[in-house]
Amino acid sequence: MARIKIKNMSLDEAKKLGIDSWSKWECEPDTFDWEYDEQETAYVFEGDVIVTSEDEEAHITGNMLVSFPKGMKCTWKVQKRIKKVYTFDYKVE
Repeated sequence: MARIKIKNMSLDEAKKLGIDSWSKWECEPDTFDWEYDEQETAYVFEGDVIVTSEDEEAHITGNMLVSFPKGMKCTWKVQKRIKKVYTFDYKVE
């Protein structure tokens, strides 16, 4: 299975990608299971999350561009409130 891709990125760099038009999502500390029906790319403004799949564990914090592969099943452990924007089918190199 494809893996999570993470790239450190400043807010100014992210704005050049058009994140102002992406959907917004926030979550208080919680643990839950998730499955990605589509490839999702997110820019994280703030937060601290551990995403664990069958194949890997990713530590995600603010100022990161993150890509989750289509079909991935995982568990999100939100350790500190997360604030992000996301879109579908945006490839991260």
